[in-house]
Amino acid sequence: MTYSANTCHSATPIRSIKPRARFSLLSFVTNRLDLLNQRRQLSTLDARTLEDIGISRRDALKEAGRPIWDAPESWKN
Repeated sequence: MTYSANTCHSATPIRSIKPRARFSLLSFVTNRLDLLNQRRQLSTLDARTLEDIGISRRDALKEAGRPIWDAPESWKN
């Protein structure tokens, strides 16, 4: 009885696998929900806390009223 090794050689080279993109739908949704939560919390801060962080009530309400897709520039990189 004779045994032979059956090998398979591909004529095309194996392409290297690209690293997964850092951006994913899950991270996008999570970031936007975090942003929404932060803006809601900002709108509830009292005058003394807003003064401590250097934001006027008007600016806090303006920021809190921004749409969820309007993210800070630092998030867009």
